[in-house]
Amino acid sequence: MSEHIKYAIVGLLFGAIITSIGFGDYNELYKMFTLVDERMWLSFAGGVLLTMVVLWLLRKRIPAQDKIIQPGTLPGSMMFGFGWAISGACPAIVFVHLGGGSVAAIATVFGIIFGVWLYRYVHAKLFRWDTGSCGV
Repeated sequence: MSEHIKYAIVGLLFGAIITSIGFGDYNELYKMFTLVDERMWLSFAGGVLLTMVVLWLLRKRIPAQDKIIQPGTLPGSMMFGFGWAISGACPAIVFVHLGGGSVAAIATVFGIIFGVWLYRYVHAKLFRWDTGSCGV
């Protein structure tokens, strides 16, 4: 139970920070995707750069993995970005929206659930590549 409490605290802090800097605001995301305001682009780029530096510093402690890019990576990434642009929420931010009382976030949650279900259904019928991740 204590593990759940730790995750809940981290989640609440994440939501509070995201909300306080405006990253949970649909209008901010709209400005980012329409290239009106570069603040969020620069923040994301800074996050990627910081992650690259940390991973580079930890490269000796993280085991190398042989990963291949699956055929569905590019179209899947494009669909993810398209859904994010339409809904104004990535899978983490939708919970920030729910916590803020956004009724539209309920539709986004159902869209995420339906999208995952549809992917699994279509993948099982049409595609044969492995869906495992992280070496699983």
